[in-house]
Amino acid sequence: MPLDAKAAPGIAPATRLLLALALMTGASQFHRAALGVVGPELAAALGGGPGLLGAANGAFFLALLLLQVPVGLALDRIGPRRTVAWLAMPAALGALGQALAPDAGWFLAARFLLGVGCAASFMASVVLCARWHAGPGLTTALARVFALSQGGILLAGAPFAAAAGAFGWRGAYALSGVLTLGLAALWWGWVRDDPPDRPAPARPAETLLGALRGQLTVWRTPGLLPVLAMHLVGYAAMATVIAVWAGPYLSEVHGLAPGPRGAVLFGMGLALVAGLLGVGPLERRLNTRKWLVAGMAGAAALTLAALAFWPQPPLGVAVALLVGLCLFSCYPVVVVAHGRSLFPDHLVGRGATTVNLAQTLGSAALPAMTGWAVAFAPAGAAWPIAFGTLALALVLGIAGYLTGRDAPPRPGAGRVRA
Repeated sequence: MPLDAKAAPGIAPATRLLLALALMTGASQFHRAALGVVGPELAAALGGGPGLLGAANGAFFLALLLLQVPVGLALDRIGPRRTVAWLAMPAALGALGQALAPDAGWFLAARFLLGVGCAASFMASVVLCARWHAGPGLTTALARVFALSQGGILLAGAPFAAAAGAFGWRGAYALSGVLTLGLAALWWGWVRDDPPDRPAPARPAETLLGALRGQLTVWRTPGLLPVLAMHLVGYAAMATVIAVWAGPYLSEVHGLAPGPRGAVLFGMGLALVAGLLGVGPLERRLNTRKWLVAGMAGAAALTLAALAFWPQPPLGVAVALLVGLCLFSCYPVVVVAHGRSLFPDHLVGRGATTVNLAQTLGSAALPAMTGWAVAFAPAGAAWPIAFGTLALALVLGIAGYLTGRDAPPRPGAGRVRA
């Protein structure tokens, strides 16, 4: 009996794929966000200041950035199943390295290794959803995967805070490494690169030189630069808040302990899930990607501007703004679908990872930039500068994105024109 049939009898292959994608991308989400709840305690234990948190998140995303081109080649040449499985070991070792870190330098190295291990998770989801759910269903499939994967962010909130309270932050990180290995085994059992009801499409054999030429073809694709401009900052602005600064902000400005901080992060994760579940049907109803992205990104920028210009709002207002930011920030999945529409099938892996290069670059740069702001800003100015920087980054991304053409999911069906 095949391994996948043993692992999940009676579960349809498409459902197994959805669950495996959600769990593996959820693990990546967890590893990105797990700094937020224990950040202040971790920085104190390792002898690092506030800048350590921004640097640690930046190290994770720097690894993602450096791995995107190799991952794109691997996704097209050996397939998502093997690529993700092979990278599971550095992910588990990085998680364990965080638990064992004696100082800040060790912790940064562990975060980098963890980023290496997570480098293929999201783009494997894009490639597999493109193979299993073509056409207008792509955004909905991606949104479902990423909505379910927000369980990783939810676990990085109150549950991770509870684990850290029971076992210490080192024990909680060690447990995350063990769970990562378990998810890798499940991935291998459940995932197949192509749907079982149709044969795998003929994919031209490529030499390494030919594969690199394909990468150059991707870079020359018309319409790519506006998508990259939006993807550079769209996810990164929200991720910088939820993964790095929401916890310290709530601790410093509002005096929240780890438990209440975790509860707020949990609410932020729920808001993102709600947005992701709604954005696919909304995209199909409006039949536009460009204007949906621009509208939601604009709302997120206004929310960040409110946090910047109101440095010490009442706790209820602050929580509402943080939750609202996550609700509005579900649009990067639409940007990914827009980017996917630009590339032929045999270049989807390299195309997806090229688009993701912008996201990972922004996700490495924005935490570092705001980390410097928090570390060196005058008293009382750190949070306005940090949130204001993120708002400005979103405005610039929107401006670049609006120079491109729309890519409606149903071309010609009453779309909103650019």
